[in-house]
Amino acid sequence: FSTIETLINAQSLRSWMLERGATHADLARHFIAVSSNVKTAVAFGIGEENIFPMWDWVGGRYSIWSAIGLVVALRFGWDAFAELLAGARDMDEHFRTAPASRNLPLLLGCTELWNLHFLGADSHVVLAYDHRLRKLPAYLQQLEMESNGKRVRSDGERITAHTAPITWGGEGTNGQHSFHQLLHQGTRTASIEFLLTVQPPHDRVEHQRWLAANALAQSEALLTGKREADPQREVPGGHGSSTLLLDALTPASLGGLLALYEHKVFVQGVVWGINSFDQFGVELGKQLAVAIEKEIADNRAQGRHDASTTGLIEHLRKHLPH
Repeated sequence: FSTIETLINAQSLRSWMLERGATHADLARHFIAVSSNVKTAVAFGIGEENIFPMWDWVGGRYSIWSAIGLVVALRFGWDAFAELLAGARDMDEHFRTAPASRNLPLLLGCTELWNLHFLGADSHVVLAYDHRLRKLPAYLQQLEMESNGKRVRSDGERITAHTAPITWGGEGTNGQHSFHQLLHQGTRTASIEFLLTVQPPHDRVEHQRWLAANALAQSEALLTGKREADPQREVPGGHGSSTLLLDALTPASLGGLLALYEHKVFVQGVVWGINSFDQFGVELGKQLAVAIEKEIADNRAQGRHDASTTGLIEHLRKHLPH
């Protein structure tokens, strides 16, 4: 009950119900809350028996394993959610007990560190060759850049190297017809990660075979390139990549995959000496937004801003509906 975007949505929904005949007493039967702020949730009108509490130190990008996962359980069923948790626990145990030479989060984290600090790869590309994983790059953007996008270590000292690379990516063969060109012949260096599911959720074997062939062809082309007399046609190669193969995409394997990335982020945070679990930069923007919204809504309010922000506020005051 402190994130403005979700709070405004909840207030709008509450108003919608009250305007259509629901009473305040009815609200308790129609709302469920997941929050560390039980007192405010009750004041909002939600029955205490419908509040799933969570610890206040659980960050949003790590929260799927907590009561926040209720949304997943409601959508896919408790059995699927339990499998998701079991897969994540297996990865937790692997990270805790596997030797360094076979420890996946450690290897993945160190590979990205090598690419960033020694090969100059200031962006990290995730290429998911499975339509069901098409939103994973966006998920990882928050996990990685919100966690490790820091310039000061936990001891207060400035970091002398870059931290989290810019994370981006896309879905399978779609990317081949858009941004892969930059990866093959562009001037920038990126670390590249392919994700491929071996067993498809359908019986179209030829389709899956071509999907796999495209993924492997892209990684090979990035590595070996092609020599041509015409320099415009030459593909330089020399770009290494990592390929993660999932036997099948199941709740358990997805849980393991998400936990793998979480532990990778932790590994990198330890190496850089930063706290991967705060986000003070994000909190500053939230604080400023509260004041700016009031100024846009009230022509009499006037805060102290830079000239650009002041000009934009004035424009929005004139042209936004009131």
